[in-house]
Amino acid sequence: MSYPKQVYFGDRGEINAHFLPADTATDVGEPGADMRIRYLATSDITHGEFGLYRVMLGAKAGGPQTHFHRTISESFFILSGTVRLFDGEKWVDAREGDFLLVPQGGLHAFRNDSDNLAEMLLLFTPGAPREEFFEKMSEMGNATEAERAEFFDRHDQYFVD
Repeated sequence: MSYPKQVYFGDRGEINAHFLPADTATDVGEPGADMRIRYLATSDITHGEFGLYRVMLGAKAGGPQTHFHRTISESFFILSGTVRLFDGEKWVDAREGDFLLVPQGGLHAFRNDSDNLAEMLLLFTPGAPREEFFEKMSEMGNATEAERAEFFDRHDQYFVD
């Protein structure tokens, strides 16, 4: 294993950090919604290296059905509460500090079955434009089957029965 290809060639470094205060409003979902998402580092900001999102799940909030991604891995780090994670084989109750890595092609799902709020970090690598997926997912209930298929294919989201 070696370091990645060099991308910065300067001698003095640059002022280019991205700071996001803790009290920044969520990007998806209103207070009290089953799921709210704060964009921490989008693939635009990271130049496609990764996407990092803070997900807040309300009590008894559902989640996506079992699915996989062909081009991106997805990692889950539990910040608080209990999140039910499906690792492709079984459901586990993940708690604060627990971590799950799902490589490309790996079956997975998540939900909050508890009576309390749960929060987690989602990390996608390499970075992908997941923001549109998060923002328009709620509209898919009114979409035609063909529109849903195109949307999920465009966003590398493949559900299984």
